[in-house]
Amino acid sequence: MNLAKVTGKLKEQIRLFSGKVSAGLPKAGRRFVMEMIYGVESKQSVHLSEVARCLSERIPLIKTINRLSYQLSRVGLWEKITLELLKLAQGSISRDTLLILDLSDIAKPYAKEMEYLDRVHDGSKGELVDGYWTCNVIASELGGTDVVPLYSRLYSHQAPDCSGENEELFKAMDMVSRAVNNQGIWVIDRGGDRRRIFDQLRSRNRRVIIRLKGDRHMLNGKEKMTVSALAQKCVLPYSQTLVWEEKDKETVYDISFGFSRVYLPDLPVPLGLVVVKGFGEEPMMLLTNLPLSKNRKLLLRIVKAYITRWGIEETIRFVKQSYKLEDIRVQTYIRLQNMMALVTAVAYFTAVHIGGRLKLATLTAIIIKASKRIFGVAAFRYYAIADGIKELLSYSKTGTQTPQPPWIPINQLKLFSP
Repeated sequence: MNLAKVTGKLKEQIRLFSGKVSAGLPKAGRRFVMEMIYGVESKQSVHLSEVARCLSERIPLIKTINRLSYQLSRVGLWEKITLELLKLAQGSISRDTLLILDLSDIAKPYAKEMEYLDRVHDGSKGELVDGYWTCNVIASELGGTDVVPLYSRLYSHQAPDCSGENEELFKAMDMVSRAVNNQGIWVIDRGGDRRRIFDQLRSRNRRVIIRLKGDRHMLNGKEKMTVSALAQKCVLPYSQTLVWEEKDKETVYDISFGFSRVYLPDLPVPLGLVVVKGFGEEPMMLLTNLPLSKNRKLLLRIVKAYITRWGIEETIRFVKQSYKLEDIRVQTYIRLQNMMALVTAVAYFTAVHIGGRLKLATLTAIIIKASKRIFGVAAFRYYAIADGIKELLSYSKTGTQTPQPPWIPINQLKLFSP
């Protein structure tokens, strides 16, 4: 394996990809996007100092850091990168692609100077800490292992431009749906069963699967009852054994499931409530506006569509861990948001541009080999691809610069002896 040649090909793919996601920006902006994608991949870090070091510029390091910091404050950068990513992903989204909407957080318990710090729930510790919320949309096919990062936005309820969690969810759904021509099926966890969210989805003719909380009220015929009571009443005529693999461990679930036709109070639109027992002590209740019938295969697709969302949590964990997102140290709100877009672009480059393209299968295989996995590569291979990219780029001594040719430029003055 010729490392110099492979590294050169990898750098060329970074240039090609960054040119697409920075299309329309001025020259300095396009250069900045390329340098950030290269730097975050090379160092697996969002520290500007780490990115600056790998660029190997022949100027004082602080000058490079200051230039990157200045460019990171560019107004409209988040919107521009996100829109270009959505354009690239448009061809990957079909009518039945799952668009999984998920709220996450970036915990910053010791950051006192960051702008508009909010209170968030740190899922890893189970406690409230200072930090920021993130709204994420990731696409996946039913039964597939590939993911497509589409949208990630950092926000704080303390920021003057934030109108609340509902508005952030609406913004994500509107922006993604416009880009993919309203294709796909939206899959949303508990908390997304609010009336305002469902009304917004219905008014825009979007198909949806939402997990319900047990205390929500529904109409079954003319009888109004909680979803929990309705789930106990629902007949579950079908059964299935499902195997879920996570972190190289398999969990077997023996489930039973069925459905009831329901209505939201004051909304005469027929909906389907799919009830599933076997995933835990309490039944899982999924509300959908997709057409349902007493068909085992059709109902099982709804169940599998929702549990595909579990794998998306691993994707968000991959982005956080591989690129040390929670170690972000820029202080202003606009820089934080712009960095989120750049990290999403890096994740797209890893998962889709490199990891998901047949034309680059040979390069992907070399990258995975370079990750030096001891026990082989897991089904969720993006950690290995990210590690392999970092390993290969570590051999580069010129950063994103193209080596200058050794010959003398034509316009340089030549001296001749008499």
